[in-house]
Amino acid sequence: MQRFDIAVVGAGISGASVAARLARAGKHVALLDMESQAGYHTTGRSAAIFAPSYGPAVIRALARASQSFFETPPEGFSETPLLSPRLIMMLARADQQAALDGLSAQLGDDPTISVVDEPALRAINPLVRAGYANGALLDRAGQDIDVNALHRGFLRQLTAASGTILLNAEVHTMTRQQSIWTLNTKAGEVEAEIVVNAAGAWADKLGQMAQAEHIRLLPKRRTAMMITAPRELTPDFPMTIDIEEQFYLKPETGRLLISPADETLSYPCDAQPEELDIAICVDRIEKAFDLSVRRIESKWAGLRSFVADGTPVAGFSQRVDGFYWLAGQGGYGIQTAPALSAYAACEILGEAPAAELALAGVDPKDLMVTRLS
Repeated sequence: MQRFDIAVVGAGISGASVAARLARAGKHVALLDMESQAGYHTTGRSAAIFAPSYGPAVIRALARASQSFFETPPEGFSETPLLSPRLIMMLARADQQAALDGLSAQLGDDPTISVVDEPALRAINPLVRAGYANGALLDRAGQDIDVNALHRGFLRQLTAASGTILLNAEVHTMTRQQSIWTLNTKAGEVEAEIVVNAAGAWADKLGQMAQAEHIRLLPKRRTAMMITAPRELTPDFPMTIDIEEQFYLKPETGRLLISPADETLSYPCDAQPEELDIAICVDRIEKAFDLSVRRIESKWAGLRSFVADGTPVAGFSQRVDGFYWLAGQGGYGIQTAPALSAYAACEILGEAPAAELALAGVDPKDLMVTRLS
């Protein structure tokens, strides 16, 4: 039996970031994961992009609130920069003009955003086939994220603050007596006053073990693969995304990362790519770009988990005491982790959220569990 103040279940970016913040606040914290390595599932399979113009309004606000952490992380957090510039281009065909106009209107007068016509976009990305796109939105605030450095930085903060990482510790059962949770895990029993549910695609399953509310979490598979890059690829080549998320293409260590941006419902599992999704991806990429995909160097899939409104859930259960939801990041968990973990840690500790969250437009009502009822 091991006793802690707080047990965080799930050692991906969500769990690692909030566990680190809680430990640094003086709490005795355990970070549990069912796998033999932290971040094995979604965190380790991310497209690794910071795109403040990308996603629902709440996600964009959390990304804005995270930017200062990415740009100036705490001393000793990482030996390398967390961000490096990456222009983001969102392509729109003629039949997608309304989507382009709508997104441009949402983003307002942001000086980092501009809309360009076909000649201009093809001058930036000459791989786009002539006649394919009618225009594009450019986001010059885009950045590549060093996900490994970010994740390891939080894990290092956790252990430096005397936190404990328990791997191969899948939770089998949970019970609560006299204000203490007992988690029966593959690695033995763990006791804690508070359990933080950062279990990703397995979060609803953990919630049901705790007899908490059902947040109707939907894990969705996303496929990605690496292909050979053309010789004309330059280091400043943009990440190029379909305006309605039908594909994306991103330079990655001298190759191209491509995806059909699929969102196929799945049960929680170690997701694997399906041949049909690979074929769809190749077809979409070859139609949009002057590329012929002759060989796929590697391929994988991951699960992105959503609730009905596509916004993360961060808050204490309304049905059971001492159970905190941190779930449903919908594929935006990496770029929002600094702000979302700061918000969650403040709530768990009973403190007011940091002022910069409100300044960035983060409204606690948008994250509460009660909005789902």
